[in-house]
Amino acid sequence: MTKGKSGTEQLVGQFTAGERALLLELRRALHRNPEPSWQELKTQSLLKAAIEQAGIKVVREVAKTGLIARIPGTAKGGPVVAIRGDIDGLPILEETELPYASETPGMMHACGHDMHATWTVAAGMLLAKSPAVGEVLLVLQPAEEVGEGAAKVLASGALEGVAAMFGAHVDWRYDVGEFVADAGPLAASTDTFEVDFRGSGGHGARPQDTKDPVVGMAAFVCDVQTVVSRRLDPAVPGVISVGILKAGGAPNVIPETSHCAGTIRATTPEVRKMLADELGRLAHSVAATHQLKAKVTLKEGTPPLINPERGAGWAQDAVRELLGKSALRSLLRANMGGEDFAFYLEKMDGCFLRVGTHRGAGERVGVHNSKFNPDEETIFLAGAVLAECARKASAELAG
Repeated sequence: MTKGKSGTEQLVGQFTAGERALLLELRRALHRNPEPSWQELKTQSLLKAAIEQAGIKVVREVAKTGLIARIPGTAKGGPVVAIRGDIDGLPILEETELPYASETPGMMHACGHDMHATWTVAAGMLLAKSPAVGEVLLVLQPAEEVGEGAAKVLASGALEGVAAMFGAHVDWRYDVGEFVADAGPLAASTDTFEVDFRGSGGHGARPQDTKDPVVGMAAFVCDVQTVVSRRLDPAVPGVISVGILKAGGAPNVIPETSHCAGTIRATTPEVRKMLADELGRLAHSVAATHQLKAKVTLKEGTPPLINPERGAGWAQDAVRELLGKSALRSLLRANMGGEDFAFYLEKMDGCFLRVGTHRGAGERVGVHNSKFNPDEETIFLAGAVLAECARKASAELAG
């Protein structure tokens, strides 16, 4: 480390003043123009222009509104590694009062995807100057918020031959310069369920003449909580939450049907399957108890995001080398949020990191909040770390 300079200052210094200006201009342009999943056309245009201005070749559009750019390696035929940044916004009215706040009513980059996209371009800048052994693909992926973009990118065939992939997410719980690159579960699966109960309706004054689906649904909503509390090892994370209840249209009428829906979260494939199986079993059991019929519909979302040991090792080595051992932090608690980067890690090696974005002693405002405002220095730090992840993976994979 250069005397008198901190690790973070050194990483920022890897970018020229012109590069820093381009990256900040890009991030703020993206922030002003957030777009919903599958509608990121202006975002795509802004990113393409910035990538080309940085001297990086855009290879192709992907998954309708995404992009893939290519950075050659030092060895022809070397292993291919990818870096992914997601690009879609959220339907949230921004309240940050930033000079570059969202100009799209009711839309905001409240999950930091403007940062993710920008630091992916930043990583590309550094790799263009100091390449990996093999080529590196920059993947600007749409539709992460709806859990669909990664699967579409994979289905396109654009990542055929990619041996490892890296990505990262802003995290307000950690300070600027801190990174999480743990092996093992880093995010949960995001499955949804619907349960429809059918009985026979009638007058609310004569319940004995009915088979009441409202009472059955109420019993199910209470009993389904025991799947986590009594069927799951208390040391293992899992969530079943009911978010929708619908039944009836008049206060004095017992309806024929009731409907509830919710989410199932798990951090391992085994727990994911167990929770879904037990929920279905319980729904039919409750229905039988109340002389009802139950229809259970399960919709798979994103799988659990599980960082492999080798991929996490590359990322940890990159953080230690660039910022020192103290910059590596562990996940504070199980993260039951979802992340469609999990689809990539089912197919290839790699690592998904959490990146600290908080500075100072002020309130820690989290993602999906109308006042979320991550520190922009993170763009340069995450860009440098992701570039080094790619170099380390490429070198080891090349043998």
